[in-house]
Amino acid sequence: MSGSQRSPLLLAGLLAVAGVSHFAAPRQFDATIPRALPGKPRTWTYASGAVELALAAGVALPRTRRVAALAAAGFFVGVFPANVQMAVDWRHRPAPQRAAAIGRLPLQVPLVLWARGVAKGGAGRS
Repeated sequence: MSGSQRSPLLLAGLLAVAGVSHFAAPRQFDATIPRALPGKPRTWTYASGAVELALAAGVALPRTRRVAALAAAGFFVGVFPANVQMAVDWRHRPAPQRAAAIGRLPLQVPLVLWARGVAKGGAGRS
């Protein structure tokens, strides 16, 4: 399998694992939901997990890959405020947890670029 075929499936796998994680261990995601959002954090946790699962399915299928990958890029941008919230909330935690929270912030850039690369039909970042 070439890199251009493998990359979309890796992206789909990452989205699927993240989506399942939102349902399997929702508490850790609830804590990252920005308080400015209306409603209960668990609703947002489940909704974002469902979106990730739908994006995973869309990216995995060649027929819907381009649109789903573009939507995934937008989703990665959209969840950035949750990563900022986590970094702010975890600023007084032990150094490894603080580092993980801060490390998530720049991770969004390669995820967006990867999804855009998949949408363009290239390998993007795998």
